Amino acid sequence: MSTATSPINAESAIRERIDSWVAAALAKDLDTLMTHYAPDVVAFDAIGALQFKGLDAYREHWAKCFELCPGTMKFTLHEVQIQVGDDIAFSHALSHCGGTNDQGEEQACWMRGTTAYRRRAGEWLIVHEHFSAPFDMQSGKVLFDLEP
Repeated sequence: MSTATSPINAESAIRERIDSWVAAALAKDLDTLMTHYAPDVVAFDAIGALQFKGLDAYREHWAKCFELCPGTMKFTLHEVQIQVGDDIAFSHALSHCGGTNDQGEEQACWMRGTTAYRRRAGEWLIVHEHFSAPFDMQSGKVLFDLEP
């Protein structure tokens, strides 16, 4: 097995991509953030729509998210787990995400996230992303106050 495709190197590459993705989200750098996604990405985000298909749709969604948080962004990942194959990988984590509204109040909660990657032309790109929050089935209310 070549070192370029070893699971250890692939996991390191995915961790670097995750770190770069978080940095772009925190900086509200939409252009850099979008370089992490494949053109045919399908995303299930917790807000806005049932699904987003394609880079343009997901870019528009991220732009709206940044507008909702005019102040500082918050994105911290916990318990990151990564599994890799030859050209496919996935990660899952708990994320504390949100931002500061226009009154300076932090609006953040714990979410669950799973991300699928494909290696294309030697680069790991996100082909599927899924963020969700648990909810109470009896009341239908989202459980934003849960913590790990």
